[in-house]
Amino acid sequence: MNLPYFIAQRLVKGRREGTSFSRPINVIAIVGIALGLAVMILAVAILTGFKKQIREKIVGFGSNIQIVNFDSNLSFETAPIRQGQNFIEKIRKTPGISHVQVFATKAGIIRTDEDFQGVVLKGVGSDFDWSYFSNNMTEGTIFTVNDSARTDKVIISKKISNMLRLRIGDSFAMHFVQDPPRMRKFTVSGIYETSLEEFDKIYVFCDIGHIKRLNGWDDDQISGFEIYIDDFDRLDEMTMAVRDAIGYRLMEDDEQFKVTNIRMKYPQIFDWLNFQDVNVIIIILLMLIVAGFNMISGLLILILEKTNMIGILKALGSDDVMIRRVFLYQAAYLIGKGLLWGNLIGIGLALLQLKTGLITLDPSSYYIKTVPINLELIHILLLNAGSMAVILFMLLVPSKLISRITPVKAIRYD
Repeated sequence: MNLPYFIAQRLVKGRREGTSFSRPINVIAIVGIALGLAVMILAVAILTGFKKQIREKIVGFGSNIQIVNFDSNLSFETAPIRQGQNFIEKIRKTPGISHVQVFATKAGIIRTDEDFQGVVLKGVGSDFDWSYFSNNMTEGTIFTVNDSARTDKVIISKKISNMLRLRIGDSFAMHFVQDPPRMRKFTVSGIYETSLEEFDKIYVFCDIGHIKRLNGWDDDQISGFEIYIDDFDRLDEMTMAVRDAIGYRLMEDDEQFKVTNIRMKYPQIFDWLNFQDVNVIIIILLMLIVAGFNMISGLLILILEKTNMIGILKALGSDDVMIRRVFLYQAAYLIGKGLLWGNLIGIGLALLQLKTGLITLDPSSYYIKTVPINLELIHILLLNAGSMAVILFMLLVPSKLISRITPVKAIRYD
């Protein structure tokens, strides 16, 4: 029989049934733990949700991994590569790769009767995955790319639509600075909005055939390949897998390729996202310290309240370790109660925000319209287990007060 656990159970039961001057202190400790855990759950859910949504927006514009000509620089005027590469089929069959598609980009200027704006024309083929933009369309529809005939339809962002006063069905001229200068007319098929202003204000999507024609490329030439993966956390691993699939090319007449991923392409954005982890770590530490000190005060009150009982147990031969376990079991019960309420509050508020989008944000500052939520079971379990372990560890020091209590003085204690 576990005697410390049995005694702790009786003390907890007696405290629930009777009155005790320690009850208000215990309630405060439970409330402190509950609020601390609720804040930690919300902080982690909001941070991971924020990172996930921003990451999905950036990947939606540029994929996880890109294969381009080695001679291409950071500009949108790229050197072409052949579309019919032998390694593409091997990449498609690589575990972890979800989709491969072609693309081409070209910088240009949209000119209307009253305004003009520099943009990037991104050409897409019939293999383009429209799922991301389909979910972000505000007006109109996406266009269909046919390999046999080019379409003049394009989709533009709401940002460009507002700046140039373009609506669904409107036509506009786009000018390209090259030798000789060229112009193309396009018709607005749809308007999208991702709230990622840096991208919304420059990208216009069109049939890839227009960019091939403007650049004087062959039908088999493109800017590169975009590759999507199943798990973003494996980005570096999958980047190396793509490089291995391409292999080394030593002959002078062989095309040389450069493999980059979205983190390499936009390091400033991902560094900023990673910096947000520091804020959450600070919040978690502060909440654990507050909850720990609340529980320490509660434990000290429990010990002082049961000084007579400690003296009797010592007189009957109980050692300090056994008595400490009695109070640590009581503390664990209080911590568990606090964690239960903390989970109910934290998860409840998170689900409320997830379902209703009650708390909104300024998209121009935060890139999203509502506070994002990403609830994952592993995060909740780790927060609960970590909180229980850390607070119990903090209680080991004040529980040593029991060793300073002598049986004679404790029995006489009033």
